Amino acid sequence: MFFGFSFAMTFSQPDKITTDTALTVIGLTEYIQEVLENDRQLQQIWVIGEVSEVSPHPAALFFRLADSDRFDRSASIKCVVWNNLRHKLVKQPVKGEKLLVLGTIRVYPKQGKYELNVFQALAAGEGLQSLRYKQLRSRLEAEGLFDSARKRSLPPHPQTIAVVTSESAAAWGDIQRTLRQRYPGLNILLSPATVQGELAPNSIVTAIERVQKDSRAEVLILARGGGSVEDLSCFNDERVVRAIASSSIPIITGIGHQRDESLADLVADFSAHTPTAAAEKAVPERAQLYTEHLQRKKQLLAALYQRVGQESQHLEFLLNRLKHLPTKSRTLEQATSRCELLREKLAALDPHSVLSRGYALVKDENSNLVKSTTSLIPDRELIIQLAQGIIKVKIQEIIESGNE
Repeated sequence: MFFGFSFAMTFSQPDKITTDTALTVIGLTEYIQEVLENDRQLQQIWVIGEVSEVSPHPAALFFRLADSDRFDRSASIKCVVWNNLRHKLVKQPVKGEKLLVLGTIRVYPKQGKYELNVFQALAAGEGLQSLRYKQLRSRLEAEGLFDSARKRSLPPHPQTIAVVTSESAAAWGDIQRTLRQRYPGLNILLSPATVQGELAPNSIVTAIERVQKDSRAEVLILARGGGSVEDLSCFNDERVVRAIASSSIPIITGIGHQRDESLADLVADFSAHTPTAAAEKAVPERAQLYTEHLQRKKQLLAALYQRVGQESQHLEFLLNRLKHLPTKSRTLEQATSRCELLREKLAALDPHSVLSRGYALVKDENSNLVKSTTSLIPDRELIIQLAQGIIKVKIQEIIESGNE
């Protein structure tokens, strides 16, 4: 069922416009409020839609109904059930389910918004978008895109970080401020993208591909501030999920919703609840690094002092042992006597000692020792080594008898 409204206003000529003829903001709002709230058809109207988000409150239950057939166009309406009526609902609102609700339109002038005050809610089956989401999630999960084994570790000390978000969004400012406070000197690159609406999925994919082609960034932050489920639907788009999965560098998601988890969060190498939290995960804090450095220095010095102390104690122990060794002992005397005996034997066997007693060494021309006359012939030269000096002689006569 559709309701149309037409407003006819007569504008004065431009040169005759005055403040008296222009509507004030409150005047316009009150006019809209009167039109909507006094329309009998809008005072009790049935609306069917899919519950896209639920927000409990102490005084009421807030939820949002979205048009399943136009989910990507963010066609939704905010609904409220006051606590005194909650127990009368046949079906309590549950995210992803389709509801048929009865309510009345109420306008809130301060915010310039309207809501559907709900009296009754009936189940109308599982929502189309919820069903599509579950089917896509199951299919991607079966492909292993959400497996923890395929997630890459983040670089501990990156020098260049790329950010994919809207350049006019508060998230971009929050990320820059956080990164520069925690890690001064960091190179921050922005790859701008539309992060809401029908054009968002292709825009995000293009922005991610742009970062990869640039090849300077070591990690990428995909971020967006808070919003309704409809606003964040682009992060459940299959094109975005596959772009994250195929990225050549690690990706951190910082999408501003804490209650739900998008498919982009599931496939990312790390997911944070907010853009600021994503920036904090991307880089270490300089103050913390300095504290860790001082701690390591302290530990190194302590280890060095401990080793020096241990070695000093060992040297002291050896020194004490040397001081307490006896200058004379039976074993030492026996060893000394044996050494003296061996020294005398070596002296007796020393060829120079033998030569000094009048003996000589005889060698042939090849420096071989001559031990008998059998291999000698007259006129052959011999070398005779004495205790002091060497002489060369020639054989004149060989006396065969070895007894003379």
